[in-house]
Amino acid sequence: MSTHADTHAHDDHGHHHKETFITKYIFSQDHKMISKQYLITGTIMGVIGVFMSIMFRMQIAWPEEPNVLFEALLGKWAPDGVMDADIYLALVTIHGTIMVFFVLTAGLSGTFSNLLIPLQIGARDMASGFLNMVSYWLFFLSSVIMIISLFVEAGPAAAGWTIYPPLSALPMAQGGSGMGMTLWLVSMAIFIASSLLGSLNYVVTVINLRTKGMSMTRLPLTVWAFFVTAIIGIVSFPVLLSAALLLIMDRSFGTSFFLSDIFIQGEVLHYQGGSPVLFEHLFWFLGHPEVYIVILPAMGMVSEIMASNSRKPIFGYRAMIASILAIAFLSTIVWGHHMFISGMNPFLGSVFTFTTLLIAIPSAVKAFNWITTIWKGNLQMNTAMLFSIGFVSTFITGGLTGIILGDSALDINVHDTYFVIAHFHLVMGISALYGMFAGIYHWYPKMFGRMMNKNLGYIHFWVTAICAYGVFFPMHFIGMAGLPRRYYTNSAFPLFDDLANVNVVITVFAIVGAVFQVIFLYNFFVSMFYGKRATKNPWKSTTLEWTTPVEHIHGNWPGEIPHVHRWAYDYSKPGHDVDFVPQDVPLKEGEEELQH
Repeated sequence: MSTHADTHAHDDHGHHHKETFITKYIFSQDHKMISKQYLITGTIMGVIGVFMSIMFRMQIAWPEEPNVLFEALLGKWAPDGVMDADIYLALVTIHGTIMVFFVLTAGLSGTFSNLLIPLQIGARDMASGFLNMVSYWLFFLSSVIMIISLFVEAGPAAAGWTIYPPLSALPMAQGGSGMGMTLWLVSMAIFIASSLLGSLNYVVTVINLRTKGMSMTRLPLTVWAFFVTAIIGIVSFPVLLSAALLLIMDRSFGTSFFLSDIFIQGEVLHYQGGSPVLFEHLFWFLGHPEVYIVILPAMGMVSEIMASNSRKPIFGYRAMIASILAIAFLSTIVWGHHMFISGMNPFLGSVFTFTTLLIAIPSAVKAFNWITTIWKGNLQMNTAMLFSIGFVSTFITGGLTGIILGDSALDINVHDTYFVIAHFHLVMGISALYGMFAGIYHWYPKMFGRMMNKNLGYIHFWVTAICAYGVFFPMHFIGMAGLPRRYYTNSAFPLFDDLANVNVVITVFAIVGAVFQVIFLYNFFVSMFYGKRATKNPWKSTTLEWTTPVEHIHGNWPGEIPHVHRWAYDYSKPGHDVDFVPQDVPLKEGEEELQH
């Protein structure tokens, strides 16, 4: 696969007609600007999603106590400041949706695939700048519709972020099954269209636009991760789209794909023949690969950041690629482990148990390789490196509990308890956020030409790390004690009275952790204008993006695109005066390219 970009095809990119504010900042077709649009939109959605989590955490910690915040923000949903049960489930639903799709998927794939793929493979831009622009604006439109759904009279969607029927399929089931649910489905359909356009663009760009010398085995692991993530998205997202369309038909056109014999207040509805379990299969066929759509880009970026800040070549480059490919394949055949208590045939359960435990092997390969990369390295403990090490920590601790949940016999005991929340928040929520923060701190100079404040970054990391474990570590124990998730209060169950104080501790950590994200937001936005000006290659890294000028130009390189002569991780190579050799530096006479 030695296809490469035509290095002269777009040499006139730097001499475009003069751009207006609208063509440069709003309807831009430049991948660097689109990545910033994704990042800032995802950040705004993240603030909304985290704020929702603080509200329902306060409800769990202090149930039935009047709260001025609830009364001010929720209005009729919090009479006398006491949160209504329906709005609690709605907050949980929209929080999960926003964080999984609009923050983690867009904040990682949308932002960093757009920023890094053309820069790291030596391309002028994405294969289609226009489709790239359209994919962002579809994402923006879906975000706006999701926010609008919060303000409909009957309330936003309230069936959990997994929107299982019949709550999601019967508009009359509850307030949150009405217009709010319809808007949720429309928003997600548009989001999926955006993701598919973006993913197709990323795949075509990596295959067709690599510069001369950039073979697949010289690609940075970031590009491998983005490339494989895009392929997973192309395979699995259409399945969720089909589920959403069938659900819309059940809701609006009288079909019965997901509805069987339904009784409401003694009245028999006319639905028959459908199965809510069919929806679970369709949802989780995307829902589990989605975990890896979120985590793989973070894995790729952490690999890059660790090699750069350890001043060592990444350990086991080819094994890392193999593990990315293995994770991508296995992630599409493990979805049934979310459904062990759905009445699944025990033999089928054992098959899903086997494939689920199998996926631990490539994940462990990555964890061992990261640890070996930093072993005896000359570590540069900047903020990006700290978040990368934090990523490995939470990925391992969160992954260990996945072994319990992946075993059909053990899962039955803790299914739908706080144990599940603790597991997936650590392994895909916190880990993915750490990967995103690491990426922002590391590539901020490339995005904005300035440096973020290092001391504020250290405060951000340590408070976030302590509070993340403070929130999710105790959840394992209250989950093993049987505390069910998605209950807006547990005060009706004397069995759980002893766990009330633990929920208060969790909520205090959550509030402190959320408040300290303001430090990150301050650092992020203020540094754009007042941060120290960045040099061309502030981290002394080897990949191609650090050969472009600090000032952005449409087309990335002012002259000819650099050619690649070596792999992406020539750090501390014997025979060189400096401890990094960029990819565009030709091999010396007699120098061997590392066999990775």
